[in-house]
Amino acid sequence: METESEPYVRLATLRQLHQVVADLNTARSLADTLQTVADGIVAGLNYELACVNLVRPDGDLVVAAFAGSPAAEALITGRVGSRASWERRLSMGVAWGDLRFIPHTEGWVLIEDDVPQWHTDGPAPRFEDEWHPHDRLYAPMYASGSGRELLGVISVDRPRNGRHPGPWGQEALQMYASQSAIAISNARLRANMQRALVRLEREQQALRASEESFRQAFEYAPSGMAIAEMGGDQHGRLLRTNDALCRLLGRPASVMRRYSFADLVHPEDIGTLLRTSAEGGRAELRLGRRDGTYVWVSLRNSVVADTADGPRFLLTHVEDIEERKRHELQLAHRASHDALTGLPNSAELRSRLSARLCERPHATPEADYDAPYGHEHGFGFDAGPGAGAGGPYDHHVHTVAPAGGDIDDGTKGLAVLFCDLDGFKSINDRFGHHTGDAVLIEVARRLTTGVRDGDTVARLGGDEFVVLADGLGAADAADLAVRLRNAIIPPIRVDGRAVRVGASFGIGWAECGMTVEEVLNSADQRMYIEKRSRAKVHRRAG
Repeated sequence: METESEPYVRLATLRQLHQVVADLNTARSLADTLQTVADGIVAGLNYELACVNLVRPDGDLVVAAFAGSPAAEALITGRVGSRASWERRLSMGVAWGDLRFIPHTEGWVLIEDDVPQWHTDGPAPRFEDEWHPHDRLYAPMYASGSGRELLGVISVDRPRNGRHPGPWGQEALQMYASQSAIAISNARLRANMQRALVRLEREQQALRASEESFRQAFEYAPSGMAIAEMGGDQHGRLLRTNDALCRLLGRPASVMRRYSFADLVHPEDIGTLLRTSAEGGRAELRLGRRDGTYVWVSLRNSVVADTADGPRFLLTHVEDIEERKRHELQLAHRASHDALTGLPNSAELRSRLSARLCERPHATPEADYDAPYGHEHGFGFDAGPGAGAGGPYDHHVHTVAPAGGDIDDGTKGLAVLFCDLDGFKSINDRFGHHTGDAVLIEVARRLTTGVRDGDTVARLGGDEFVVLADGLGAADAADLAVRLRNAIIPPIRVDGRAVRVGASFGIGWAECGMTVEEVLNSADQRMYIEKRSRAKVHRRAG
């Protein structure tokens, strides 16, 4: 079971990975892209050394970029390793998906081959998964398409934590290598197009020769390309699209000419498109397919002139990033959700609760009346401390709590129900953790079924759960606690055996001016009081 700090570590690593992947497409040249690939390994994936080996036209691989050691960079940059030696390396060791790990027990046979390498001496590993100075880890980069053409190999060394990467680290490195291959292909494509554009501007004869080159690069590019009008009444209308873009969106070229990107973009992304409809503009957004679904793409714009003084057109490169987005969502979900039950975990619960709270307590009606433009007028004016990031026009709606006790005063607030299972420890002790895990999964299902859409059911840890239910009064929250308790009580069948657990609920209320911990502790204390009260009643009845 993962510790409470691991989701935060994953989130931090995920943010770094997002940033270095984004940086891949901002480099201005192929050389800059290769160096950005190497730097991203060190900056975002927590390795101390990274080397990018690029396939040359003759098939051999040259050290094109290095990061992490100026001494090693000066020694091996520009050196060449034969294709045969590289193919030998990529056929050895252990396959981690597309990655190839060669432990030091096998790698010693490679010391004398012609592949440029750099390593330092060090002691033998002290534990099973400790990194050895002679361990080797390679991430091949393949061109998109069915042929899996090898573009190059990323070599990494010396993980900062001193251990072999686990499944999450392996997946992150493999995804980064895939995005690096796309960035290198795009850099080459952009370089080819820029050279073609230079020839177009110099002379008419070169223009005609380059037009055919440009046409082939446009038509046969592995990713989507489009040319749109720039300026005038028809600004943005698509004039020409290549086969890759038509296949991506499931629309023939004749139909594509009826649209602009503004017609195809997801309604939520129209603002992003408008902000990037200029030379050098870049955006990640969703485009509509013919079947009504949407695909995540990366757009990058360049301006093309028909002649030296003629009309200008917008050349847009469209890259399919659906798989990367899916990986990002999967990684984000793993970092914010409990691995056993699939519920939001403690970190996600605190994040959702924190989003509803501000540091300033809800103002009294008298104070609101004295303020000429207070919250009751909808302007969100708050010039005092804790007004929030929005300043004097923060539209934050304060979270308030009903009055204490059993009397329902009509106030609707954000109820926080702290749930602790009764008798769960004895199930673990008698029948084992397998049965205990099955009980937790079923309790999570029953709690989720018993709440409304939009409510949050989270696993705080162990046998403790928390429910966030907004818009409830005191009586509503009490009724919800009873319904959820009754839903948990029925027997749970595990491996042919029926087991029972009870549940104690404590009802707390979130209110602006409280911290997240204060809210959770309040509900926890109420749960403890209820558990102790029920125990006394049980003893009297006995």
